[in-house]
Amino acid sequence: MSDWTDVAAVTDFLPGSCQRVEVDGVEMAVFNVEGHYYAIEDLCSHEAETLSSGPLDGLEITCPRHQARFSLVTGAALSPPAYEPIAVFPVRIENGRVQVRDHRFD
Repeated sequence: MSDWTDVAAVTDFLPGSCQRVEVDGVEMAVFNVEGHYYAIEDLCSHEAETLSSGPLDGLEITCPRHQARFSLVTGAALSPPAYEPIAVFPVRIENGRVQVRDHRFD
């Protein structure tokens, strides 16, 4: 997929918030952290758990099941029990809209 997909209006995306979206069958979590936007695949690499329901601490998300932490910037696993990274996706603001795309298959 190479097309950008609208997530929400910038005005509807409050700082510290997260929105879940599906883009071509991929569940993504999109975060607004102090006006900067990040998108990750909404799936823990340790056990298939939704990450978006876990606590956000700065640029790290914690899996609510086993407390593995991941970077929103790089997708790196930052603590066990997860060792594999998660996918991160490009985000842009276009005409007041937050947009994401899955660039893995370009």
